Amino acid sequence: MTHIMIAGGGIAGLTAALSLHAAGFDRITVVEAAREIQPLGAGLNIMPNAVRELDSLGLLSRLDECAVRTGELRYYHRGGGLISREPRGLAAGYLWPQLSIHRGDLQRVLADAVRDRLGSDAVVAGVRVGGLETSADGRARVLLAHRDGRGRGGGASMEPDVLIGADGIRSAVRAALNPDEGEPPWNGMLVFRGVSRVPAHRAGTFMFIAGDDRQKAVVYPMTHPIGIGGSAGRDRHVLVNWALAMPATDIVGAGRGDWNRPVPVAKFAHHYEGWEFDGVSVPEVLAAADRAFEYPMVDREPLARWTHGRTTLIGDAAHAMYPIGSNGATQSIVDARALAHALATHPDRAEALTAYETERRPAMTELQLANRQQGPEAVITLAHARAPGGFTDIADVIPPSELAEIASRYAATGAFDPKTVNAGSPYEVPEPARG
Repeated sequence: MTHIMIAGGGIAGLTAALSLHAAGFDRITVVEAAREIQPLGAGLNIMPNAVRELDSLGLLSRLDECAVRTGELRYYHRGGGLISREPRGLAAGYLWPQLSIHRGDLQRVLADAVRDRLGSDAVVAGVRVGGLETSADGRARVLLAHRDGRGRGGGASMEPDVLIGADGIRSAVRAALNPDEGEPPWNGMLVFRGVSRVPAHRAGTFMFIAGDDRQKAVVYPMTHPIGIGGSAGRDRHVLVNWALAMPATDIVGAGRGDWNRPVPVAKFAHHYEGWEFDGVSVPEVLAAADRAFEYPMVDREPLARWTHGRTTLIGDAAHAMYPIGSNGATQSIVDARALAHALATHPDRAEALTAYETERRPAMTELQLANRQQGPEAVITLAHARAPGGFTDIADVIPPSELAEIASRYAATGAFDPKTVNAGSPYEVPEPARG
């Protein structure tokens, strides 16, 4: 039986494990560098094209328990003017919702499903990829290193029939395949992220993105109202995700930053004084945060190839992109399903990986480049450039047809326009092909 090894137990890796299992593969090993898979991070949005795939895996009801079905996205000028309102998910005519969810909750649902369906031994924690060698037949010999230098995986190796690099933007698999690549390139922006518990009546019921050509705020609720200590009414709270982006040069003493580095909210909060949009106050949201984390805004240069023999890449390991357009986790999920489908429908494993890459890499390269041009969020920069002091009616600044064209062009690039999504999943594996 085909043995498939997945490097990385994040969203991409866990979805790949579930997708492969659903396609009939039973020998799957997920190797995760962390000592245990923990629900960490802040919020994210899963677009309908990825929710469709999670629904095919039987996970939508579980996700609905810990997520919000986002119905509207609003763009604002930093001065408060409304640029546009876009229906999302079911409200936009999709057959599947858009989900706003804590990354930790999504990862927990995925990890629980992997343990239930593949068994507790399917995930080997505390073991990282230390390198790999490729044999003449394209099979990888994966060198493993235990996180503590001892125990299972210490100095060992594994020779799977297929190796999937799902180990993120600083992927060890990608680095082994591209040893001269170096660190992810930085665009000079810092991103501050966190989660706040906010009174429901002050949190809004929509997702918004606001700012100008230098600063941006993304804010949205990701839980339904809950009472604290049995309270009700105006005392009910929701968890609100927020992400703020600004140049490092605007932050005193700031440099490139680091991944997931804790920082005090006071380091950046004063740059957002007065930012309030239809009743949602950014300073109020920030004041309710327990902690904040700083990240450099980085991506990866598009690769000329993802696949080497029987080794390939998915998710951020393949196509890390700027956090724009809610496409990071979304496209990782679609990658996983596409790869499982290719492996199930192509008996030759190397041909399967090539078929997967042929479908996914050109589209993801286009999306990476689109995000470098701000994707759909370009409307904020456009509004500021044409009306830096604000406006009374956005139609006097950006015609409705131009706004619609920017949004539809990006949706088509990511293949998450309603017509494409509603056609159904192209990754369902016919029964005779399973196993």
